[in-house]
Amino acid sequence: MRILVTRPQPDADNTARLLRESGHEVIIAPLLEIVATDIPESFDLTGIQAVLITSANGVRALAAATSERTIRVLAVGAASAEAARALGFVRVENAGGDVASLAELVRATLEPAAGRLLHVAGSVTAGDLSGILTKSGYQVEKTALYRAHTPETLPETIKTALKSHEIDAVALFSPRSAEVFQELVMQAGLRGKLQKVTAYCLSQAVADALKPSLLANVHVSYTPDQQGILDIITQHT
Repeated sequence: MRILVTRPQPDADNTARLLRESGHEVIIAPLLEIVATDIPESFDLTGIQAVLITSANGVRALAAATSERTIRVLAVGAASAEAARALGFVRVENAGGDVASLAELVRATLEPAAGRLLHVAGSVTAGDLSGILTKSGYQVEKTALYRAHTPETLPETIKTALKSHEIDAVALFSPRSAEVFQELVMQAGLRGKLQKVTAYCLSQAVADALKPSLLANVHVSYTPDQQGILDIITQHT
């Protein structure tokens, strides 16, 4: 199967490698470029009992912003937890799911009175982690340490592949990437080319960002991680 991978680098290369090892052809065309923002002058881990991470990009941004590696890190899933450990953080816990799972982990392991929580994120995030935890009595500070830059037009790589019917499927890892993908395809006047393309989505939130009528099929991973995407692709090929 010929699969389009649109996620940012360096994650796109890792996904592509695993798909190729499974016998698929892969086109890499990132639709999001992760750009670090200036570290806020107020950025300080003093009094923070734990940092909440909702993506591997957040971990990378945190590592660039501080040399502290003993702060407790609660990660949304396996990929972000693995990235945190690889970058030297020594107290890492994996919520194994989505924002709701991360909130559950916080409530199960942290006390509101023990100190503030810091959510390191991008300028645009899916879900309202701070709102969920604030209702449970936690004081949560959200700091945007990176932003996702999107192209103004569909990359020529994708245009050419769609026009030539060289894309059978697209792997989508975030609601934002799903939105950008379909918006740019429609802007390019290629919506009809999606009728034979299947979308494999990391989560239901990603699938909800799509217009199902545009695509041949939309499948959702059973687990919100890269392995889940690989498994659902294997199941349908």
